[in-house]
Amino acid sequence: MDLRYVKKLIEMLDGSTVDSIEISSDKGMKLRISKSPQQRGVTVAQAMPAAMPMPAPAVLPAAPAARPAEEGGTVVPKAEAPKSAALEIKSPMVGTFYTAPEPGAKPYVSVGDRISKGQIVCIIEAMKIMNELESEFDGVVREISVSDAHPVEYGQVLYRIDPTG
Repeated sequence: MDLRYVKKLIEMLDGSTVDSIEISSDKGMKLRISKSPQQRGVTVAQAMPAAMPMPAPAVLPAAPAARPAEEGGTVVPKAEAPKSAALEIKSPMVGTFYTAPEPGAKPYVSVGDRISKGQIVCIIEAMKIMNELESEFDGVVREISVSDAHPVEYGQVLYRIDPTG
């Protein structure tokens, strides 16, 4: 859509009794212009292709608020759970996880294997491209969190590595 065309539509809408207009293009673009705040219309700056959904923002838990000291007592902070000594190798993309370079081949790594930084640990297929994933750590593989040929999400834990093992 041409920006001049959109500006002309806005001008026409402002000068009329029409409350809102919605236009769809043959390329999947939808544009909704609305005058009233009751209708949740998309503004020109927010218009985007209908085929491209936005990812939902991650919701992080809020930090606990400090409790005021009770009568004659002091505030004792809650003990945090001990952090695992294992390092995590996470998926850098959405795709399909493969443990071996081809079907029937020996896996790159198995539980109990010692790995070094830069060693290939798996392949993630995304958009028909095979992406080799290298380890960021030295250590021993303690857990493989995903089954071969299964889908993975961005940031999903694939391996847990014991750096002291």
